[in-house]
Amino acid sequence: MAKAKILALTIVAALAASPAFAGGDVKKGAKVFKKCKSCHTLKAGKHKSGPSLAGVIGRKAGSVDGYKKYKGLKGADFAWDEANLDKFLTNPKKFLGKKSSMTMKLKKAKDRANVIAYLKSL
Repeated sequence: MAKAKILALTIVAALAASPAFAGGDVKKGAKVFKKCKSCHTLKAGKHKSGPSLAGVIGRKAGSVDGYKKYKGLKGADFAWDEANLDKFLTNPKKFLGKKSSMTMKLKKAKDRANVIAYLKSL
């Protein structure tokens, strides 16, 4: 019984520490997002070299209207949620393979959590 409690507490602690489950700071995320603005907008339907990120949370990957330049996301069968965004932002090429055209990485877990919180707030 004691081992089960220790295991349960370990799992809860790991989930709480995981950036995909940790709450980010929206204001700090807005500051970190400035790095993303050279390629992405937050205005629906307006794209740059990367697609608009308006409404990205919950959206099927590779499906934003009006953006046709998807390479690594062509035929994707997942939606952008916190966990997928965290993995993608950590290393886009590792997440999608060599077809990904995104080269920027957010190495700090807190930066990723903050950007995800910011995108969720929009």
